[in-house]
Order: sequence, then structure tokens, then C-alpha cells
Amino acid sequence: MTKTLHHRACHLCEAICGLTIETEDRDDGRHILSIKGDAQDSFSRGHICPKAVALQDIQNDPDRVRQPLRKVAGQWQPIAWDEAFELVAERFAAIQAEHGKNAVAVYQGNPSVHNYGLMTHSNYFLGQLKTRNRFSATSVDQLPHHLTSYLMYGHGLLLPIPDIDHTQFMLILGGNPLASNGSIMTVPDVEKRLKALKARGGKLVVVDPRRSETAAMADQHLFVRPGNDAALLLGLLNTLFNEGLTRASALPVNGLDQVKEAIAPFTAEAMSGRCGVPAQEIRQLARDFAAAESAVCYGRMGVSTQAFGSLCHWLIQLINLVTGNLDRAGGALCTSPALDLVATTSGGHFNVWQSRVSGLPEYGGELPVAALAEEMLTPGEGQIRALVTVAGNPVLSTPNGRQLEQALDGLDFMVSVDLYINETTRHADLILPPTAPLEHDHYDTTFNVFAVRNVTRFNEPVLAKPEGALDDWEIFVGLAKSFAARQGTELKPTMPPAQMIDMGLRFGPYGDKSEHKISLATLREAPHGIDLGPLQPNLASRLKTESKAIEAAPELLVADLARFAAEPLPAEGELVLIGRRHVRSNNSWMHNYQRLVKGKPRHQLLMHPQDMAGRGLADGQRVRVQSRVGEIEVEAVASDEMMPGVVSLPHGWGHARPGVQMGIASAQPGASANDLTDDRQLDAVSGNAALNGVPVRVQAA
Repeated sequence: MTKTLHHRACHLCEAICGLTIETEDRDDGRHILSIKGDAQDSFSRGHICPKAVALQDIQNDPDRVRQPLRKVAGQWQPIAWDEAFELVAERFAAIQAEHGKNAVAVYQGNPSVHNYGLMTHSNYFLGQLKTRNRFSATSVDQLPHHLTSYLMYGHGLLLPIPDIDHTQFMLILGGNPLASNGSIMTVPDVEKRLKALKARGGKLVVVDPRRSETAAMADQHLFVRPGNDAALLLGLLNTLFNEGLTRASALPVNGLDQVKEAIAPFTAEAMSGRCGVPAQEIRQLARDFAAAESAVCYGRMGVSTQAFGSLCHWLIQLINLVTGNLDRAGGALCTSPALDLVATTSGGHFNVWQSRVSGLPEYGGELPVAALAEEMLTPGEGQIRALVTVAGNPVLSTPNGRQLEQALDGLDFMVSVDLYINETTRHADLILPPTAPLEHDHYDTTFNVFAVRNVTRFNEPVLAKPEGALDDWEIFVGLAKSFAARQGTELKPTMPPAQMIDMGLRFGPYGDKSEHKISLATLREAPHGIDLGPLQPNLASRLKTESKAIEAAPELLVADLARFAAEPLPAEGELVLIGRRHVRSNNSWMHNYQRLVKGKPRHQLLMHPQDMAGRGLADGQRVRVQSRVGEIEVEAVASDEMMPGVVSLPHGWGHARPGVQMGIASAQPGASANDLTDDRQLDAVSGNAALNGVPVRVQAA
């Protein structure tokens, strides 16, 4: 029996931590003996979180689908790959012929960006559908980030990243990197990096309605009313202008005078009542930020998934800009990745078309997923009648999940590319399972774009592909060929993902014409990854706006100030719901693995003790939580880490639906927060779902 060490990165969250995986070859195949952090990894330095160890649980999970399945008379039956591809082509072609191209919709889940085969090849088939009804998890997550960068910098992926290893002052709003390992900030070993910030005399300030794990280690934590982060940010920016705390930037900028004029009424005193932070604390925070040798303001899920998400991210960019911390060491810097998606793609487009029912704007060819259910349920020309889901579980991950369930039940045909029969795919007529993560190679096309240091690595498969199994990209090639043949159209030739990556690397900034000579061959000789150095100022040369300058005052965002000013304050005594992230979980992915769900339950509702007492509730009591769209029952736990008036429930739970075949998850199902979130509660600018700040009522069950 032969033991072998393998090195690759974990793909289960954005941190892409390096792993050392020991395997043993036995008579019945290769087995995983251990998964540990790779101390020689150029980026993660040996750090891993519990999710990485659970990779072997994914590999060995008896509930994982391992062959194509077709639903016949309500029962799942095996089907051959070619027969499955032909069935999809036949049904989609027929539905589009009768009802039009837009009658078939697409939903792509968050795991798509963790699998390069999906990134390179999903559109090989999905693009042939020529439907405008395309949706993804982007619009329940990070759409305001991308839209803001598109409007200000000319490209949705030109995202300034906190230079966490060199900053002297870090202001985090609505982010909990100790639980998320960073997000739109690829930052393995974030706890040590934040401790290093404090050790070098820097300061960490966290703004959050909950005293999160990150807030608990901060030098200062400020509670903020959910949905009103924009008030705090406006108060900060107004103070910077009014007290002369701005610093000139060498970057080309248009519109700063317009910004100063537009935010003049939003003083710290005027905004204090909105955000719940005293005016003097707002002003002092602005002074401290401006006085720091270097500083960076960073906002994440809490400010993205709210009614003013785009406004928040615009203000965050402006705070970094006017203090001279944009495109500056220790501030916010753009990456220079080996595979440069900004340089090789167009900036994108916005609002070229709108959703049929509510008129929500598209971004980059995708409509906001909050519109998905109504597009299925509302009769008329263009009604969605068929759906393909890719690595996604929108029933648990998007607003008003019960309404979406109703909509999925009414479809003419549905196919899911997925590893599980979960809360969404149980509605499918066909499930096409790809190989498991350790059975195929991988390159992080996306997360190197968000990394706090320029790094690159290629991940070889650890385990052999099972006989008869297909990688994700091979599934899409098969679907594309069958659909093109049925339509009588010519299909352009393609190549494996690794070959595409090799071309991108060789023609990239560290490729054949550079001193680094990065290619797939050089990466294969560097199993621990290659460090390409710290982030450097480069924004001026990478701008893709027509003016080649930063557009500081996009008309769309300036106009949204009026909507914010008109927004009423929450009703007295009203509770609002926010989400929560745990390190042993990632959206709805990881509740079927014993290593990650063992221990104390983590799916309870957190409430401040005084909110419980005011409603006659006891710690640990079963409660009913109601919103405009639905209700759930859940255990409530008293927690003084919550801001009074705010309750918290993690999303991704709710595994008690009939037909789900995930034994461990179903044994402790929890309740779905997205049975409460409202499909009508949106960021009006982008259409992103406002999953935080949902008004709810809580009473004894």
C-alpha cells in the first residue's frame, strides 16, 4: 500500500487555503488518510478552517448523486449520459419553439465560481439558449460591489481590495472575516493578519448590529441599525469634507465637487438618529480614519444585502478616495492577477433590458434573482416554463423561498447540474452530477482577482475520476453538442479548461513576455503555489471608464440619495432580521457533513435579552417568527451580542422539505431565513435582494 502527499488549495470558500492531503492506495482504490494545512503554501501559511477537513466527507458522502437521475412517476431512476443530454435538448428546444427563447431560464449558484470548469464551459451550452432570463447568486450577495465598480471604474471586477497586511487602520462594515475567511477579500489566516495589524500599532474598528467574532477582537465596535449603514457612511464622508480632512489624490477623478454638494445635508448630527451611532462618535471615527498613516474602509454582506447596498459601496469607495487611501499601500488596492480577467474582458453592461414583470435591471446579462419566482408564476408572453440550475439551491438561498417552491412545482421541465437532491433539485426532472472536487483539477480564476496578495497556483486532482463520471465542463460540452445538433446549428470547437488557463497565463502579465514565465507547466512544478508579490498601486492604468478617470459621481448613485433621505425610520418597537455566518458553514452547502454540524446547534434565532423579556420569552424557548411573506418556528437564544431591536438567523438551513435526500442535514433541519426574506425588499438601484433589515414579529410558538 502506497502513501502519497498531494498539495492543492481548498475550494470551499474564498480563502483558497493550501492543503496537504495524504492518501493511501489500496486494492479497492485510493483513500484519504488526512487533510492538513500546507505550511509551505505561499499564501495561507499552513492555515485551514474546519471546512477543509470536511472535503473527505464530500468525497465519501453516501447521499451524493453519482450518476445521472431522471424522475419517472415521482421516483428517481438512473439514465445514461447521452440519453440525458438528448432529453434536455429535446425538451428545451420544444419549449423555446412554442413559447420563445426566454421561456427557458438559468440559475447559477455560488459554487460555480469555485469550479473553473463551470467558469470556462457553462456558457458553451447556456449561451446557446439565448435567453434573457439568466439569474445567479450574485444578486443575493455582491451585486452592489460590481455595479459600483462598473459605474466608477468601468469594470465590475475592478474591485479595490483592503491591503490588510500593511494598513494602520481598518474599518469593517457588515463583514465578519473571522467567520467568512474574507469575502470579496481573499484572505487566508485572517485572524493572524488582524492581530498583526494591532501588533504594529494599528486599529481595527467594526460596525455591525451584532458583536460578531471579528467585532469581539476589534479595538472598537459600533452597533448600527440594519439597513442604515449609509447614514453612518454619509456622516463620515460629510465630516471629512466639512472638517478639511480630505487628502488630494494623484488619480484622475471626475465629479468630487458634485459629491461634496450632494452630501452636504447629510451631517453626522442629521445621520445619527438614522444609524443609531452618536454624532460625536461618527465625527471622531472620521478624524481617526483621516489621521491614520494609512487606512482602508471595507464593507461586505451586511452592507451589500440591504435596501441601500449600492449607495453604501459607493460611499465606501469615496471615503477611501477622498482620504488618499484608494490605490495606496495600506489602503485599497487592485490586484494584478496572473490570469487577468479585467484586462481580457469588457467592462460589462447594466440595464440594457429589464425583467418582464417588475422591470428590474439586468447587470452583465443577469436579472436580479428576486424576480425569478414571479417570472415563473405570472402568465403571459415570456413566462418562464423551464429552468436549468447549476450548483445552486435558490429555495434556501434567495428571498421568499416558499414562493419559489410553488413556482418550481409549476414548471414544464427542470434540469439541475448538482451533487445532491436538495431543497431545489428535488423539483427537477433530471439531475446531472459532476465529479467531486478532489476528482478534477482546478484553477481559481475568480478569487485571485480578490486576493490580498498576488498569488497563483494550479491544483491537480487528488483522486481518479470514477468510471463513467464526467467533470462539470464535460457535462456542458455534452449538453451543447446535443442542443446544437437538434437545432441544426454549428458549434465552435472548444478545449479543456486547463488548456484555456495555460493560454491565459502565458499571455498574461506574468507570462511568456515577463521575467516570471508563468504557464501551466511552471505551476505544475510549484505545487505550493507561487507568490507574485504584494498589491501595488495600479488603478490609474487599469481604469476602463470612457473618460479614463474615476467617475466619483455616477448619476444613478447621486440620485439615490433622495430615496435614502425619504426612507422612514423603523417603527418604534419593531424587530428587524439580519443574517449570520459561521466558519463551519457556507450558505446552504455544508450541512450534510458530520464534521461540520457536530457540536452545539448553530441555527437558532439570536435575540437581545431585553427584547425577549419584553415579549415574555425565555432563553431557549421555541418561537414563531413572522414577516410579510411567511413564518417559521425556531429556538430563540438570548444573546447580549445582539443590538436591541435586532434578531439574527443564519441562512442556508431549512432541510425539512419532503423529498430531500441529505440524511445528516435532514436530521437537524433548522429553519430557512429565506422563508422570511421578502422578494419585494430590494436595493432599488441594482435589484440586489435586501436580506438584512427585514421587519419581523416574534412571539411564543
